[in-house]
Amino acid sequence: MQRSLFNRLSASTGLIPFALFVSLGCAAGKDARPSPAGDVPPEGTQVALASPNANASTTPSTTVGAGAPGASGVAASSTSAGAKDSAAKDPPVTVPTIKGRTKKDSLALVSAVKAGLKNNEWPVKTAPQLPQAILPSHRIVAYYGNPLSKKMGILGELPPDQMLARFDKEVAAWQKADPSHPVQPALHLIVVVAQGFPGRDGKYRLRMADSLVNTVYSWAQKKHALLFLDVQVGLSTVQEELPRLVPFLQKPDVMLGIDPEFSMKSGDKPGTKIGTMSSSDVNFAINLLSGLVKQYNLPPKVLIVHRFTRKMLTDAKGIKLDPRVQVVINMDGWGQPWLKYDSYRAYVEAEPVQFTGFKLFYHNDTKKGDPLLTPPEVLMLNPKPLYIQYQ
Repeated sequence: MQRSLFNRLSASTGLIPFALFVSLGCAAGKDARPSPAGDVPPEGTQVALASPNANASTTPSTTVGAGAPGASGVAASSTSAGAKDSAAKDPPVTVPTIKGRTKKDSLALVSAVKAGLKNNEWPVKTAPQLPQAILPSHRIVAYYGNPLSKKMGILGELPPDQMLARFDKEVAAWQKADPSHPVQPALHLIVVVAQGFPGRDGKYRLRMADSLVNTVYSWAQKKHALLFLDVQVGLSTVQEELPRLVPFLQKPDVMLGIDPEFSMKSGDKPGTKIGTMSSSDVNFAINLLSGLVKQYNLPPKVLIVHRFTRKMLTDAKGIKLDPRVQVVINMDGWGQPWLKYDSYRAYVEAEPVQFTGFKLFYHNDTKKGDPLLTPPEVLMLNPKPLYIQYQ
C-alpha cells in the first residue's frame, strides 16, 4: 500500500500542530485486482470499435475479435461450443475509439457491458423513490480528498479557486455526455483519515476538525454542490465514528461515505492489508441516516460504500434498503482501463445492491501512460454509474 506524508499541519487548523503522520488516501496504493467473473467474448466474437456519438473520438473504427493478438489476459474466457453459439447471437458492442486504448481494454469493456446486460437483477427492485431523491434522475459528480494534503486527492492538490474551476469543466463534460441526467456536483471530504500512527487511543485514525468541514462546506455551497463526509475508521468502527458527524449530517445537502478498505477488523495497521466491512456496518449507517431524514424532514440521503475487492464488503445481500437512504457501491480501485472494467464487473455489477459508482484517479489511472477514462466510455457500462468520483 502506497503511503504518503501528510502535510505539516499549522496551529490554525487545530489539528495536531507540528506533527507529520502517514495518510492513506482511499485506494491510493492498491490497484483493482478482480477475480474474473463471467466470460470475455469467445474467440471470433466481433467487437466494433467506433465512436457512438459526438462526445467520443472521431478516429476511424476498428473491428477486433476476442482471440486476436494482444487480447490475452483480460479474464477467463469460455471455449465451450454453447458459449460460442450464444455469443454469435449477440449483436456487436460498439465502444468509443480513444487514442491510447488497447484491444485488451476494449475487450474488457465489452465483457463488462454484456455481463451487465445479461444480469436481470438490474435495475434493483426497490420501493418507489421519495420526493427530492437525487438518484436515479440525476448523476452525482464529485471531487474527493482532503484540503490538508496534496497526496490524498484533487480536493487538496490545487488551490481552492483552481480546483473548483477544474471541477466545473468535469461537471460540464458529464452533462454533455448524458444530458438526460442533470449533474449534481459534490465535494467528497475524507473527514476521518486512517493513518499509520496509532494516536492517543490506539485507533489508527485522525478525526478532522469541525472548522475544516465548515470550510469545505462553504466551497460546496458556492457551487450548489453536496458535501460528502467520508470515514476511514482504522481500528475504530462506523458505530463509534458516525454519531459525532450527526450535526453535519442533519443538513439537507450533507451526505455520507464509508470506506471498508481502512476498516481493520483484523487488528492490523491500516495499509498493511485491505480492510473489510459487513452488511451490519452498512445497515448501521443506513439506519442512522434514515433516522435523521425522518426526524428533521430531510430529502433522502445518499450513502457511498467504496469497494474494489470481494472481501471489502461481506454479505452484500444482507444490506437492508430504506427509501430514505440511497446506497451507492462505488468501484474505487485504480489501474489500467481493462482492470477497472473487470473490477466493476466482478465487485459491483455482479452483486447488485441499489446504485453504482465509478472512481477515476487523475494520477494513478494514468501512471502507465493510459489516458483517463472518458465519460462516454464509463457510460457504456451497465448499470450506468450514477456517482462519479475524481481523486
